[in-house]
Amino acid sequence: MTVSHLARAIENVGIPTVSVYIEAFRPTAELLKPPRALFTPFMMGRPLGLPHQRELQLATIQLALNLLASADNSPTFENFIQ
Repeated sequence: MTVSHLARAIENVGIPTVSVYIEAFRPTAELLKPPRALFTPFMMGRPLGLPHQRELQLATIQLALNLLASADNSPTFENFIQ
C-alpha cells in the first residue's frame, strides 16, 4: 500500500512514477490506483525476475520505462509480456 501512496505523492510534485508489482498484489493496486503500474508474473520479493537472469531483469525494467514514457492517463496498468 505504501508504494501507491508514495507514487501519488511524488507525482503531485511533478515527478512521474511507475511501480512494478508482482501479480499477487494486483487487487490491492487496483484498489489504491497508483499512477502507473507494471504487473509481473514473478515470485514475491523478485518483481524484476529471478537472480542472475540479467536479460529478463533488463526487459522488465525496459517495459517499466516504456510505460513511464508512454502513459498519459492515470492510472495506467500494464502486464509483463515476454
